[in-house]
Amino acid sequence: MPDKIDILLTGVGGQGVVLAGDIIGDVALAAGYDVKKSDTLGMAQRGGSVVAHIRLGHNVASPLIPEGEVGYLLAFEKLEAARWAGYLGNNALVIYNDQAIPPLSVSRQEADYPSDEQIAHALNERTFDVFPIKGASIAAEIGNPKTLNILMLGAFSMFMPFPPEAWKKVIKERLPEKVIDINLRAFSTGRKEVMRVMTEVAAEQERTALEDAHEHQGGCGCG
Repeated sequence: MPDKIDILLTGVGGQGVVLAGDIIGDVALAAGYDVKKSDTLGMAQRGGSVVAHIRLGHNVASPLIPEGEVGYLLAFEKLEAARWAGYLGNNALVIYNDQAIPPLSVSRQEADYPSDEQIAHALNERTFDVFPIKGASIAAEIGNPKTLNILMLGAFSMFMPFPPEAWKKVIKERLPEKVIDINLRAFSTGRKEVMRVMTEVAAEQERTALEDAHEHQGGCGCG
C-alpha cells in the first residue's frame, strides 16, 4: 500500500463527478485504505465547477490536497483540467475528457475559452503524463452519454492498485440495476481507450525525440 495517493476530480455540474469520487473512495476502503474526501459543488446545478479531493493512505488526516501535491488529476472537461494544473505535484498524471463545456463567463462573452494549445501548455508546464480521452463522444457511441463518469473511471483505474473486479463490484452497488450493464461496458471501454491513447502519446514522444536528435546532429556536425 502506498503511503498516500492524492486524487483530484474536477468537471462541471451534471457530469457525475461526485459519484465518481464516491466510487473511488468505496474501492479504496474495501482494499483497506484510510480515505478522506471533500466535495466542492459551487453552482453545479447550473453547469458550474465541481471538484472532489480524495486522499488515500495508511492514515489520512486532512481531506483537502494542498496545492502542488496532487498525484492524479481526473478531469471530465478540458478547461477544468487546465484550471487546476497548479495543484499538480511532481510526476503527476492527468487524464481529461477532451470536451469543451463553456462556462457562463464565456457564454456571456465576458471571457474566451482557451485553445487546445493553451490547455496543453498549462498542463505540460507541470507534467508530461497527460492523456486526453474523447470520453463524451465514446460514451455517446456506447449508447448513453451519462456513462461518461464511469468511462473516465475505467481509464483512471488503469493507474490504481485495485483490480478491475473491485471497481465493478462497487459500480454494481452504487448504480441502479437497469443501467449497470451499460456502465460496466463503459468502464471496460475506458480502460481500453486509455491504453490506446498511451500508445499514441508514447509514439509521438519518440518521434519528437528523434526529430530533435536529427536537428542537433545537423546543427553541430556531431553526427
